[in-house]
Amino acid sequence: MASTPTPPTEPQDSPDAYVGLEAGQAERLARERGWSTVRSLPPGTIITLEYRVGRMNFEVRNGLVTRAWKG
Repeated sequence: MASTPTPPTEPQDSPDAYVGLEAGQAERLARERGWSTVRSLPPGTIITLEYRVGRMNFEVRNGLVTRAWKG
């Protein structure tokens, strides 16, 4: 029987730390902190709900991050 793979670890980082930042600055900071995927979305964007380890999501309004979440 094959062993169960160990999922990669995520950065120990709070999404709340990005709220209020300019979108470009938030994206650079997230990558510096180890997030492998960073995506910025306009408010109300329809997205799938699958959880992706290592992904940070930003909701951006008028160039500022208004919400951030993992996955």
